[in-house]
Amino acid sequence: MSTTTPADFNSRIRDILSKQGRLVVGIDEVADEDNLFRLGLSSHANVAVMLALEDEFDVEFPDEMLRKETFESVSAISKAMSQLAKS
Repeated sequence: MSTTTPADFNSRIRDILSKQGRLVVGIDEVADEDNLFRLGLSSHANVAVMLALEDEFDVEFPDEMLRKETFESVSAISKAMSQLAKS
């Protein structure tokens, strides 16, 4: 995976969430720390988001990252993507 800035991670993550997340609010209304599950992210949509992230960033989430907390917010997803970028 190429070097990606935190702002780039967030922009790309937000794009994926807007297309796959099925949130009850527009992605522009979502703060980085907002709980995505409280904003309508279902387990089915979460899987779609995870698969889209894997495709977009050319990574695979290891089993230990397949937790609700990993996908709870834009910040949490960005942190996970940063960790995967370092591997």
